[in-house]
Amino acid sequence: MEVIIAGGPAEIGTLAADAISALLHRKPDAVLGLATGSSPLAIYDELVTRCAAGQISFSQVRGFTLDEYVGLPAEHPERYRNVIDNVFVSRVDFAPGAVQGPDGLAADIPAACTAYEEAIRAAGGIDLQILGIGTDGHIGFNEPGSSLASRTRIKTLTAQTRSDNARFFDDDIDAVPTHCLTQGLATILDARHVVLVATGRQKAEAVHHLVEGAVSAMWPASVLQHHPHVTVLLDDAAARRLQLADYYRETHRSKPDWQGI
Repeated sequence: MEVIIAGGPAEIGTLAADAISALLHRKPDAVLGLATGSSPLAIYDELVTRCAAGQISFSQVRGFTLDEYVGLPAEHPERYRNVIDNVFVSRVDFAPGAVQGPDGLAADIPAACTAYEEAIRAAGGIDLQILGIGTDGHIGFNEPGSSLASRTRIKTLTAQTRSDNARFFDDDIDAVPTHCLTQGLATILDARHVVLVATGRQKAEAVHHLVEGAVSAMWPASVLQHHPHVTVLLDDAAARRLQLADYYRETHRSKPDWQGI
């Protein structure tokens, strides 16, 4: 696991976009795992800028979103398929239908989850997965207590997650759905490269458990310690509880330019 403590969202966006750009140059038909939420927005903005400048193209790229609320109408602005389209997909040159997500309106939820897993496998697996992290350590919607071997499935959201997400629903927690579909922890671990972004002091405890704590279902993101290629991009506030923060900074300063992330 590589931990990079950056100067802020703009630098984080640049670092992640550099990794994605390098991937697309060597593999134009790469498969990306796309997260919603506030954390990846700087990444998407930087990728949009590069695409507009002709530096990269998403015309052959496939994308899979992490999760989806269950039961939100297809036209609801907070449905994650609409969110990712607004913040990223519609702003670059993805081919029609190249990005898909779990079907939160499916009549047969287990069948929809199985189909989603099969679609990811059929695409060749995810080359680079973008992640955020919840204040309780969830990634995707794998809440505390999630099986470390879990696959795409339905989950009940915790009160903390619904409270954290109420800001997207006019601060009305009752408007936040109670269920979601999410890629499982084992599904996420199958990605070849994971790039996790966390900013703000409210994420500091979760980041501490992710990077330096024991691997535990109580802090689901900690399972990423078992992944061979994880990059954690933080600002100073999110890194404030890391015991080895000075070492992470020195490691990044001393890194060869050719190595990338």
